[in-house]
This record gives sequence, C-alpha cells and structure tokens, in this order.
Amino acid sequence: QVQLVESGGGLVQAGGSLRLSCAASGRTFSNYAMGWFRQAPGKAREFVSAISWSGARTLYADSVKGRFTISRDNDKSTLYLQMNSLKPEDTAVYYCAAAGQSLAFYSSTYYPYWGQGTQVTVSS
Repeated sequence: QVQLVESGGGLVQAGGSLRLSCAASGRTFSNYAMGWFRQAPGKAREFVSAISWSGARTLYADSVKGRFTISRDNDKSTLYLQMNSLKPEDTAVYYCAAAGQSLAFYSSTYYPYWGQGTQVTVSS
C-alpha cells in the first residue's frame, strides 16, 4: 500500500504564497511520477501539476503556469508544490497523487494512489 500525507495548506490573502508538501511511504518513491490535483466546491477535480520520476519532466495546467512550481526530493520521499501569486480562484482542496508508472500524465486515471487532501483558501 502507498500512503500519501499532504500538509501546508491554509488561509492566505490574494497575492500570497504557500508551499504544499506530500510525504509518501509504502513503496520506492523515486520510481514513480507524482501529481497534484485540486477540487473546488461544486466543481470536478482538476489537474494542477505533475512531475516524472526523476524530476526531469514537469507538467502544469495553464491556469497555474508561471505561478506554481512542482518539485520532489526522492531522498526524503516528498513531493512539493510551491504556489505563488495566489488568486481566489485557486481556493480548493489540493490532493497529492502517485502514479503507477514513471512518466507524468495529465489525466487522473494514471494515478491510483491519493492522499486525503489539504485545504487552500485564498481570500480577496
């Protein structure tokens, strides 16, 4: 089994920053791609960002490109999402997800393992 635990969410004013972390356990973290997704109230879960097993390839949703940065520390089995210039529309529950393979993909169908989520609220 894979366990994913997110942290770092909270309340921040528009224009502020937060860094989310996702601690992974249960399998060799460095072998697999990782992703971040989010779900706002009344909306479907959406892709935010993903990173390949080595960190060499990263993907971003257009809505966060240039503001968010995904990274990973394979020695610490931890995934990060640095979020800058936050906007009220970034308000959502953010989920960490582990892929079943080493390459990064946009679709949530490639990610069989999910954390419990962390709330991010951006006030205007």
